[in-house]
Amino acid sequence: MGSIEITVDGDPRAAGAIGPHTSLLDWLREQGRTSAKEGCAEGECGACAVLVARPDGAGATRWTAVNACLPPALAFDGQEIVTAEGLGTAPTPGAAAELHPVQREMAERGGSQCGYCTPGFVCAMAAEYYRPDRAAEERAAHGECGPNGFDLHALSGNLCRCTGYRPIRDAAYALGAPAADDALAHRSMQAPPPPRPTSVRDERGTFLRPADLAELTALLGETPEALLLAGATDAGVERNLRHTRPPLVLAIDRLEELRGLHVTETAIEIGAALTLSEIEHTLAGRVPMLDALIPQFASRLIRNAATLGGNLGTGSPIGDSPPALLALEATLLLVSATGEREVPLAEYFTGYRQSVRAPGEVIKAVRIPLPLAPLTAFHKIAKRRFDDISSVAVAFALTLEGGRVTTARIGLGGVAATPIRALATERALEGREWNEETARSAAAVLRGEGTPLDDHRASARYRSAMLEQSLLRLHTEAVI
Repeated sequence: MGSIEITVDGDPRAAGAIGPHTSLLDWLREQGRTSAKEGCAEGECGACAVLVARPDGAGATRWTAVNACLPPALAFDGQEIVTAEGLGTAPTPGAAAELHPVQREMAERGGSQCGYCTPGFVCAMAAEYYRPDRAAEERAAHGECGPNGFDLHALSGNLCRCTGYRPIRDAAYALGAPAADDALAHRSMQAPPPPRPTSVRDERGTFLRPADLAELTALLGETPEALLLAGATDAGVERNLRHTRPPLVLAIDRLEELRGLHVTETAIEIGAALTLSEIEHTLAGRVPMLDALIPQFASRLIRNAATLGGNLGTGSPIGDSPPALLALEATLLLVSATGEREVPLAEYFTGYRQSVRAPGEVIKAVRIPLPLAPLTAFHKIAKRRFDDISSVAVAFALTLEGGRVTTARIGLGGVAATPIRALATERALEGREWNEETARSAAAVLRGEGTPLDDHRASARYRSAMLEQSLLRLHTEAVI
């Protein structure tokens, strides 16, 4: 493999001595780019946010904000990074530095106090500032877009503990369009750097970016215990907080075979390595269930890196996507060096963080059958409206004919050792009139589904009550 190189603020930098487990944040700070800070080390505070050049259709770039504390720096070999320092114009002798419009609005409107979180806010704001489909007339469904089209949820992964959010919001809503000579806006009209194979081996471990799916499955067949790395939103936390150092890391986030999104008459197939933000943008509301799920999945910074393959691959019983995909009757395409197979998601989980995925297999895609059920909903019960782990997650997909429920599919998360289907409740609904009596009767059944437990997120009693209320809420809010 060639030498390791990462472009930072327009300056290509050799990264030959970088370790396979060194985070992008640590490497940037070693390079003197100290605006990015470590706050939480788990992707919740946004103090480490930077901009990355990502594909945006044919021949275009979308500046995307991500947490630098989670992914390894080697995942950005050949890629372009922009930090808060790189947004403004560097001072020349006898002249003052020129602030970027985002920096200027933050300064003039009092959006910074201690300043620790400010560079992360600036980078997240800049990503929204350059969003190509931002327009003055745009209004988000959640009602939190400014008069300039700025989606305030672009800052959902950034925390401030001293300034308060009003002046930060004011700065965001004051931003106009990028100037005609804006360098980053001009750069977005060109393609981002293509991914390239990467190989680093030393006494600390090995980092490999395979060139294609065939090479990945061959490597995985030889070393099935290798860590598969996409967005690093889970693996990065394990590294930072639990100090895990896998001997072999295989980066799969840019493999084209895992990044397709295809719609046919019978199914929607979503590549396992597409980020949630890419899925949301590409589907554009075509799957209402996912349209309800994705905005509640962590923060924008996390969704810009997290993937469905990663969320399903960890096998967590509280992952947000499994309940929704169970209700949609999704199947998984699993591929290995010996071939490919399709497994219903309802048969995928076998125990706590366990699945039928065999050694050497990787999730290639998620397949959602068409047509979709006309009545769907996703309810996430958590302590915060956004950017939180769910206590309970419930997804409904119902088909009604002549006022009767003909099919019911209900996915549950957080109430058992694995995500599950609420089979008893489905049976209690099917064949019955969709009225208050049916809803109350089935809700009583739903209350007893799974094996709710007491933990720091919620009590078993609370979880059971939320299951029951979720179905009653569906009946109350349903538009037939």
